[in-house]
Amino acid sequence: MTPVTPRPKLLLIGANGQVGWELRRTLACVGEVIAASLEGEYGPAIDLMDAQALARLIQETQPDALINAAAYTAVDQAETERAAAWRVNAEAVGEMGALLAHRRVPIIHYSTDYVFSGRLGRPYTETDNPDPINVYGETKLAGERALLESGARALILRTSWVYGARGNNFLLSMRRLFQEREELRVVEDQVGSPTWSRMLAEVTALMLYRILRGDLDLDQVGGLYHLTGRGQVSWYGFAGAILKSTGARTRLIPIASSEYQAPAKRPLFSVLDNRRFQETFGLALPDWCLSLAQCLEELEPAAPVS
Repeated sequence: MTPVTPRPKLLLIGANGQVGWELRRTLACVGEVIAASLEGEYGPAIDLMDAQALARLIQETQPDALINAAAYTAVDQAETERAAAWRVNAEAVGEMGALLAHRRVPIIHYSTDYVFSGRLGRPYTETDNPDPINVYGETKLAGERALLESGARALILRTSWVYGARGNNFLLSMRRLFQEREELRVVEDQVGSPTWSRMLAEVTALMLYRILRGDLDLDQVGGLYHLTGRGQVSWYGFAGAILKSTGARTRLIPIASSEYQAPAKRPLFSVLDNRRFQETFGLALPDWCLSLAQCLEELEPAAPVS
């Protein structure tokens, strides 16, 4: 990339999560990354539960762009901690828009396939009406709407089934469980599109680079897009693809969602149609199988279970 000059200040919120961790590295090619997180491990500490924290941080850093990778993502816990989920996923996101709209500072924000019920029976487009069936999805949808209504120059990227080499995610959980158990029951009737956190970060960096260079005008192409790995698979099928890479002998047993008791309902078919993103920005997104293979190459090989 040809450097953007002067070097822009990029405020990354949620820098210690699985997507934020990847963004810290990829965004460094675009500008100076101010990596804010709850722990303050890589830069400023910010607690989004504090209603004044965002205003202070933005005033102190004066960013040229904001990338929000922070979220309350404990889907089951959100059912009993609605206020906390609402604060982080909805109110704080609206505040980001309100604080930066008049400054014309671009915002990139991530949302989720869980804004949909999964009852449609085909991949969801950006024009389909959201109908979340859990608190997490409700709060993420409220955040989308608050950011759009703020008038900020924003890209909202809905994604799904995010995994990577860091954080709490399905890939790492499966690799651990394959070493601990002889058999594993995995839901077969929930279908989605696994998305590698590295891919999300790299696409985000490229988009932001084009925005800051003036090649993309958010007044023209801003708004809501679906950004996931291409293709679809069930959790059971995803687990099977991971199992092949480990050499473990765990036996996978497919089960229905009704057999897996969880506080929050999950959509059965939450595949997102990402053609609008690819056509608008001229980017071909990789198949989820290809991204998984690339991610697995970077992980330490899991020792087979004897």
